[in-house]
Amino acid sequence: MKFSENWLRELVEIKADRAQLAHALTMAGLEVEELTPLGENLAGVVVAQIIGAEKHPEADRLQVCKVNAGSGEPLQIVCGAPNARVGIKVPLATVGATLPGDIAIKAAKLRGVESFGMLCSAKELGIDNDASGLLELPADAPVGALLTDYLGLPDASIELKLTPNRPDCLGLVGLAHDVAALFGSQVKMPAHVDAPVTSAARRAIRLEAGKDAPRYLGRIVEGIDPAARTPLWLAERLRRAGLRPISAVVDVTNYVMLELGQPLHAFDNDTLEGDIVVRHAREGETLKLLDGSEARLDPGFLLIADQNKGLAVAGVMGGHDSRVTDATHTIFLESAHFAPAAIMGRARKLGMHTDASHRFERGVDPELPRRALERATGLLLAIAGGNAGPVLVAEQPEDLPQPAAVTLRRARLKRVLGVEVADAEVARIFVALGMQVDATTDGWRITAPSSRFDIEREEDLIEEVARIYGYDRIPTHTPGGALTLVAEPEARLDELAVREQLAARGYYEAVNLAFVSQASLARWGMLDRLVPLANPLSADLGVMRPSLLPGLVDALSHNRARQQERVRLFELGRVFAEGNPPLETPSLAIVASGTAQAEQWGEAVRPVDFYDLKGELDAIVAWGGEPRRWSVHADGLPGWLHPGRGARVARDGQTVGYLGALHPQLARQLDLGPDVHALELALEPLLGRRLPKAQPVPRFPAVRRDIAVDVPEPVNWSQVEQAVRSSLGGVLAELRLFDRYSGKGVEAGRKSLAMGLILQDASRTLTDDDAERCVRSAVSALEAACEAKWRG
Repeated sequence: MKFSENWLRELVEIKADRAQLAHALTMAGLEVEELTPLGENLAGVVVAQIIGAEKHPEADRLQVCKVNAGSGEPLQIVCGAPNARVGIKVPLATVGATLPGDIAIKAAKLRGVESFGMLCSAKELGIDNDASGLLELPADAPVGALLTDYLGLPDASIELKLTPNRPDCLGLVGLAHDVAALFGSQVKMPAHVDAPVTSAARRAIRLEAGKDAPRYLGRIVEGIDPAARTPLWLAERLRRAGLRPISAVVDVTNYVMLELGQPLHAFDNDTLEGDIVVRHAREGETLKLLDGSEARLDPGFLLIADQNKGLAVAGVMGGHDSRVTDATHTIFLESAHFAPAAIMGRARKLGMHTDASHRFERGVDPELPRRALERATGLLLAIAGGNAGPVLVAEQPEDLPQPAAVTLRRARLKRVLGVEVADAEVARIFVALGMQVDATTDGWRITAPSSRFDIEREEDLIEEVARIYGYDRIPTHTPGGALTLVAEPEARLDELAVREQLAARGYYEAVNLAFVSQASLARWGMLDRLVPLANPLSADLGVMRPSLLPGLVDALSHNRARQQERVRLFELGRVFAEGNPPLETPSLAIVASGTAQAEQWGEAVRPVDFYDLKGELDAIVAWGGEPRRWSVHADGLPGWLHPGRGARVARDGQTVGYLGALHPQLARQLDLGPDVHALELALEPLLGRRLPKAQPVPRFPAVRRDIAVDVPEPVNWSQVEQAVRSSLGGVLAELRLFDRYSGKGVEAGRKSLAMGLILQDASRTLTDDDAERCVRSAVSALEAACEAKWRG
């Protein structure tokens, strides 16, 4: 919300300077985001008229102008502005003046021609950013008058960063109530005068959108002058609020929106056919908007239409074909109330943000439409003439929000704020804010005006007292009370410990948005059970992520594009799946690319591979003390994994994640090389931890027997290990794989595995016969479970 300081001071008496006003607004929760002084130090700048202009004899782009400054002989000014011409009135900085930026104006020679002053652009005067030419003043500007007096300067453009719960302050009158409460003054409301009805023109209005559009007002104004010029005072207020003056009709609607907070729209009445209909758009219906874009609508949009066509996307933007042009003489002026939920997110869905949608989706006072319509009509008649028809009203009172009284207890107010505020001060604050106050035995009954959608409960009223009374007047106390320390369970790892473990292994933590694009998920083949967002931030962030990997690999790609060849990233976060409510699963993901080791002299350079990431998994699992409950399998791989360099991860036989290289096709689509490897696991199984348990040092020696078997190539080590451990039970202290071979001497399609069996019994020394029985038992189990052949 941007506005002119002088405009605000006209609406309410402010007993403070500019800095104090800005501080008071910020401390009251209306943060001043930017404050731009306008027209400071313009003494010596006057209104002047160019009465002669000739080409400079030594410069093609300069003119030698004769200027009437209202004081004696015309002045000679050398000017290079492209719009300098005879007859226009412009600002003149006389000799001795100082412009913003400490630019001192002196008599000078420019290319051999004397110049006694400077004709100024708006930027040179510090009142606008327009430096394209001289600031042209209206034809009735008094020559010789001080520019500051004529333009109402100095001033300041103040921009507030309003929270979504304060839509009432998106109009100067609403903001003035807060300022009045802060400084103990009264709001000077703009005079409310019904415009005279001098025309019988009317048009029927039909409401067909139910609760989404419960009130719609309009009126026809005939015979306006499309060439009428917007008055300087109104144009300047718009300009200082960040809006460019366009035409009398558009400027009046924008002015009333800034003043009262009610968006308005004007249609060219001659383009309308039959009744005005407020309805929901039909599936696939399209409308060309004012900015020239084509809006494709669905039933979630409200549409203002006539009997044959759409006219405007309600609460967002008007249509192109019904717009007011330089040839428009009759307008239909609308002023409506739309339910915030019906407008929320619609502009964003169309890829835009408008002043109207910004207000309507936060909530506009349902009692404002008639007042705003009368105010706009009065201004328009005064500026552009014409004849106003009667106010046309269509409404459904039962669907309009009704203010409800809220109780504020004196004791509760004191307890929450920690300070006692006098009853008279509490009542003053609420009255100044435009609320109805009824005293009760233990406090007050407060009824907020229809503009204050945010007053719903007692805490809202306490907030109002706190921010107007002043947070700096509320004492600060150290909180007291006993703190209960909760013991962390030893059988569960902390998420912070997982982060520290991965950081210690050379990984950097990444934090990505939980929203992704459906197009990105399509590349990954992750289109099942998606959770779409009803109100996405943008089209590229329309779905809740079903996996951490798309976002994490994008981060890796971002780093690779900036000459970071060796990238190690991890992320802990939630992933989402369709459900009622949607299912949320804490997950861990790791991505790695580049060389296996950082650049060094001790080892040969090699790219990261599957086994490096498998080693990371083993390290994390081993830290929890339960590696035997985990296994990897080559079957059941998702489409994003390389079919020959990927694995499914299981805990106690249940799939909990996947690891391996990205599928080559996916890597090409993402413009990545073949060295990108990824791991994603459900987090909860990782956090389980086996409690340490002391055991006596074995009294009896261990026995080792080495065996070699050949097994089919598809058989993985976890199957072999499971078969051997199942057959030998507790006597197997350790199983070590020390060789893998395939080639000459081994049947095609098979591989040879050599392993060491470390055997140990806690009650006795194992004999050679015991060891041989264990070997035969292990081999038999491998033959049965893995189609193994004993090689010796």
